[in-house]
Amino acid sequence: MSHSDRTTAANLHDSVRNGRVTWPDLWLAAGVAIALYAIGILLYLQMPDDDAGAKGLALFAISGLAPSGGVLVMIALRRRPAALFGITRVAPKWLAIAFMIGIGVVALNLAVTTLVSMTTDAANLQSGYQSAATSGIGGFLGAILLGAVLTPIGEELLFRGVLFTLLTRYGVWLAAILSSIVFALSHGLNLSTPVAVIVGLASAWLMHKTKSVWPGVVVHAVNNASSSIVSVVYVHLIAG
Repeated sequence: MSHSDRTTAANLHDSVRNGRVTWPDLWLAAGVAIALYAIGILLYLQMPDDDAGAKGLALFAISGLAPSGGVLVMIALRRRPAALFGITRVAPKWLAIAFMIGIGVVALNLAVTTLVSMTTDAANLQSGYQSAATSGIGGFLGAILLGAVLTPIGEELLFRGVLFTLLTRYGVWLAAILSSIVFALSHGLNLSTPVAVIVGLASAWLMHKTKSVWPGVVVHAVNNASSSIVSVVYVHLIAG
């Protein structure tokens, strides 16, 4: 490596170490994400109503592409180091820890969801996603790919990589709580709201410990995959 290359690498390291996520970063990422959500929903509304599975997969795609697009466009336009937003390597042990936390989150979420469903008449607005998972082998595989891979990546980039990281200047606990609430509310007020808060808190803690979004993506992925699996089991083994 030449002297100039070493200097450039050192400058990048310093900018990540000393840099801070700013409010303009958030506004740009969120603004682009909202625009992409709007475009996606407009296209979604043009889809025929008789194919619930395809519409469910479209919702998964929108949920992943809009936030990831917002963050990536912001990084490109503002020329920000990707590592500043948690797009960086992480030790494999943390991915293993995240997987185990994800299993624990799933168990806790099942208990919370059962309790909430017994004490409220809130509608389950996740039915569109469930329709995708239960629409056959292709729908299930699509739900796993889009809902348990793409969506967690996009949402973790926006809500943990940008929002949580920004709010940590006011305290880690406050950042974890506020970012988790915003994350949950972005899914609407329904049976999934407490679930989303739990996922958000777990992912925020992992982001704080590792400075990487990938452990949170694992937690998020385990939770989303479990939802698709539970939907299939319920429809084909219990309700069927």
